[in-house]
Amino acid sequence: MKGEIEIKVRGYHVDIFSHVNNARYMEFLEEARWAVAENHPFVNEIIKMGYSLPVVNVNINFINEAGMGEILIVKTGLKGAGNKSITLSQKIFRKSDGIQVIDADVTFVLLDIKKGKAVELDDNLKKMLG
Repeated sequence: MKGEIEIKVRGYHVDIFSHVNNARYMEFLEEARWAVAENHPFVNEIIKMGYSLPVVNVNINFINEAGMGEILIVKTGLKGAGNKSITLSQKIFRKSDGIQVIDADVTFVLLDIKKGKAVELDDNLKKMLG
């Protein structure tokens, strides 16, 4: 799972200090994950199987600021897969100067929706992750 999107910082993304509000970064990261997931064979397969991927942990390092009007590049890639979990690495950069703004790791668990329990990632699913 790998991809990259651009997001333009709008007025409603910034706080009273004219910086992107920290909560908005979570939305930017989610938007990028959806862009990657929409057509990924892994995601399509787990949906068919009756599974979902709820977020169970997010670690974000706020490195630099971004302001209104800036274009941000959000890069998403697979960091690793455990027995029942998947961790994506996400990084946000200012397009204008390439400076990194955010470094985040987002961990999901593979969940059987009907049973409400985490299930193991089999070899086939791990292979689909790429």
